[in-house]
Amino acid sequence: MNALDSRGNEQTCGHYLVDLGRLLKEQAFETKREAKLATDPDKAFQEGKLLAYHEIVSLMQQQAKVFGLSLHSIGLEDIDPETDLL
Repeated sequence: MNALDSRGNEQTCGHYLVDLGRLLKEQAFETKREAKLATDPDKAFQEGKLLAYHEIVSLMQQQAKVFGLSLHSIGLEDIDPETDLL
């Protein structure tokens, strides 16, 4: 791989991470809205789905910190899984 390919891949990975973070956040908030409006038995399903989003967003944020990435760089700077998704 030459230097141009390497830089292109890094940019693509960066864009991928930002898009992924933002999409997950949007879907998590939509699931939270759906869980509030749902009735049994769909309510339990939506609440379980919301817990899964909580785990995913938490893991992405933790891993970003481990790798020295800002939460802004992965599109998850404005979400707190503990307060926003529980």
